[in-house]
Amino acid sequence: MCNAKTNTRQSRVASYLIIFFLLIIFTNKSAAQPVIALTPVITTGLSLPIQFVNAADGSNRIFIVQQGATIRAYDAAFNFLSVFLTVSNVNVGGERGLLSMVFHPDYANNGLLYVYYTNTAGDLELARYHVSSDPNIADAATKVVLIIIPHPTNSNHNGGELHFGNDGYLYLSTGDGGGAGDVPNNAQNTSVLLGKILRFNVNASAVAPYYTIPAGNPYSNEIYDLGLRNPFRWSFDRLTNDMWIGDVGQDAYEEINYRAAGSTGGINYGWRCYEGNTAYNLTGCGLSSNYIFPVYTYPTQNPAASVIGGIVYRGSTYPILQGYNISADFFSGTLYKTVSDGSGGWITSTQMLSTTGIADFGETENGEAYAVSLTGNSVYRISASSPLPVTLITFNAKSNNSGVKLNWQTALEENIRQFEIEYSIDGISFIYLGNVPAKNAATGSVYSFLHAIVYDGEILYRLKITDNDGSFKYSDIVRVVLNDNVKNMITPSVISNGVMNVNLYNRKYKSLQLISMNGTMVLKKDIAAQSGNIKVPVSNLAAGIYMVRLIGSSTTIIQKIFIQ
Repeated sequence: MCNAKTNTRQSRVASYLIIFFLLIIFTNKSAAQPVIALTPVITTGLSLPIQFVNAADGSNRIFIVQQGATIRAYDAAFNFLSVFLTVSNVNVGGERGLLSMVFHPDYANNGLLYVYYTNTAGDLELARYHVSSDPNIADAATKVVLIIIPHPTNSNHNGGELHFGNDGYLYLSTGDGGGAGDVPNNAQNTSVLLGKILRFNVNASAVAPYYTIPAGNPYSNEIYDLGLRNPFRWSFDRLTNDMWIGDVGQDAYEEINYRAAGSTGGINYGWRCYEGNTAYNLTGCGLSSNYIFPVYTYPTQNPAASVIGGIVYRGSTYPILQGYNISADFFSGTLYKTVSDGSGGWITSTQMLSTTGIADFGETENGEAYAVSLTGNSVYRISASSPLPVTLITFNAKSNNSGVKLNWQTALEENIRQFEIEYSIDGISFIYLGNVPAKNAATGSVYSFLHAIVYDGEILYRLKITDNDGSFKYSDIVRVVLNDNVKNMITPSVISNGVMNVNLYNRKYKSLQLISMNGTMVLKKDIAAQSGNIKVPVSNLAAGIYMVRLIGSSTTIIQKIFIQ
């Protein structure tokens, strides 16, 4: 009996210790959550702003979509440039209007953009435009309609947002058709395009309807995923291509859904069988294992009533925010910050904001985050506390005859292993250049690094500052513009025949590398013994934008290409 009691006591002590350590772990995670602030950057001139978009064309402009059918263009400093486009045939009122726009991934070369809106008949319409000779104005006369989706009876639950995936396809979210409870069961019907994520190949057809059905769509039509009620705002994680969807609930739960990039088409998010994780109407529904449930839900209770799906922060200005999905409730102003727990699950923390009416979260070309308030007619920059493991006094980049010279100075260093230098030409993917060991001087140190490169255009640099324990933070980004007269290596730069034609111009290079938009090297070729023209097969690669690097003994040359 004594031994049994002792064992029981020891077991209880062990259990208490486990609980104690778990509490410490979760308390520390909760305490480490970033505190977000919103700073207004546009407060005048807007009317019902509903989306924040960038063109990813190197211009660093941003575009504000307004529900009333106009799109306004701003420069990188948020100075108004022009009314970029007024979309025709738009029905505005309530949840109707101009809802979304997106630029083609190769917009810099083809000038194509897409818009999504409710038309004057109340149906859902997807159209394409072309930019005019003025880069700040689209050509209204170039409009073509790709598809009209019938939306009978109700004026609400229209969706919807447009994004291109890294597969080069155009994705669109649609609502279930409105009303209460999805009476027609549109969201579960694979013959109806309502309550879905749709996917289009807009690169394969130059004639009406200007798109084809991608081979991987599971139902041989435009449907990619199903079971959504009103996915008004969603996004791709620009680093991983994972999908995050804010699906507005019926009357009990708002939900945030996650779709891993490697998933095949046909994911069913459950509506109208389930609202959130709870059964709603199981008539004709399958087993619960047939559905993918949200990673986070919150009760639909006054004032919380409408989730706004957000973005995963992948900028570099606020390292503490890196990897967080930021969503909000339109009415309550509650912010939801969701991050991986490192074990296949998710941690979501909340924060109250003074700003309400947030209708969209968007990104600049370099990944910095912004929010748009529909009711406040304003645009806000998102910031977060971001302490670095070292105090940087300066960090700058200057071009010279040898390339780009990077200089930085610290005021305090403690337990720092090294500074890794990374660069980017698109503001999305950063490439490792090299590293400089830290001196760990208590009073700080001075450092420099030379990037030998030939390039015509803007280059972005950042420091990855790594502790001895392997943890790291990023510095702010610095920019430098090079004006080297570089001939295009790849001609044409838009590759449609599966073969990349490389002109080495009788220069000697050691290797050729092809980098995807998420920073992954997808091809490496030894070309040390070659000169002149070489042909490189790329038919096995997914459609999208890539960077080509030619690496010489002392110089690197870079060019962006698009594979169709």
